[in-house]
Amino acid sequence: MAISKTLSELASHVGGKVIGDGGVRIHKIAPIDEAGPGELTFLAHPRYRRHLGRCRASGVIVGPGVVGGKDIPPSLNYLEAADPYVAFARCLQLFCPAPQFELGVSPRSHVDSSARIGEGVTIFPHAYIGARATVGKGSVIFPGVYVGAQAQIGADCILHANVVVREGCQLGDRVILHPGVVIGSDGFGYAGAGEERVKIPQIGIVVIEDDVEIGANTTVDRATLGRTLVARGAKIDNLVQIAHNVTIGEHSVVAAQAGIAGSTRIGRNVILAGQSGVVNHVTVGDGAIIGPQSGVARPVPAGAVLSSGIEASPHQQWLKVMALLPELPKLWSAVRVLERRVARLLKPAEKEIDGDVGR
Repeated sequence: MAISKTLSELASHVGGKVIGDGGVRIHKIAPIDEAGPGELTFLAHPRYRRHLGRCRASGVIVGPGVVGGKDIPPSLNYLEAADPYVAFARCLQLFCPAPQFELGVSPRSHVDSSARIGEGVTIFPHAYIGARATVGKGSVIFPGVYVGAQAQIGADCILHANVVVREGCQLGDRVILHPGVVIGSDGFGYAGAGEERVKIPQIGIVVIEDDVEIGANTTVDRATLGRTLVARGAKIDNLVQIAHNVTIGEHSVVAAQAGIAGSTRIGRNVILAGQSGVVNHVTVGDGAIIGPQSGVARPVPAGAVLSSGIEASPHQQWLKVMALLPELPKLWSAVRVLERRVARLLKPAEKEIDGDVGR
């Protein structure tokens, strides 16, 4: 069903205000360089202001104080919001609601007779629900999903195609797992060395709390003992590795290709940027930001901001830098020796100056 809202209704929906004609009707959201009459767009960054001069949209979402500034055409209608990106997201949810499923439990799925299935659950063909597993009210299980024995899926969860939730693991309510996510694979644990390596049984579980979303092909390992925890509201990108006994705090964000080693504790509202890595048994404090390609080898205090990794450079320059690295300890020692010699040379001059001042 097509959705149509006035700009004033949208402003009320997102807690913003209209500058211009609030009665114009909006039926679609489009990019700023493509939007036309009846469509809403948003100004994501000041560098896109140049598009406003030829924008034909019926409404533009902007931040506070933008209207009236340079390069802002007064002829357009605006929805001013405290955070235009959040307002855009809420409007997009309104115009593009999540699909509704009424399939029920497909006879071509396998649901163990001891499993408990809540009301309004959709289970697509070729999904597997194991013994004594639980699927909460309103959840959607897509084709190829495996839910192991005694696993618990909360209410209103969405498990996309080929997700694996292994035995005993627990998902809270409104959890979204994108295709290929694996929850509860064995942690990487071995005792001994060489031919004597002995696998350490991984007998813990994974707990995913409410409102967590995990991107495609991300893996969360089960604990050796106890639990691996992804706390409420955390958002995990694609291709992330979370090792055994890790704790990720509430509302933290982990971007693509990040890796978190075993028994590491990530605090609340932490951001781990793409390709960052954290070694085992390290604590990252609340609100810390770890830049892309950064390697974290020691504890990070709350609120700290770690810079990004080494930036790409011309190959010949990189070779020269790499050739110098082994020489750095020797260069450092030479600098220290020179510092001491300079200090000794300066001492007589300092005494002479002091003596002059005394006379």
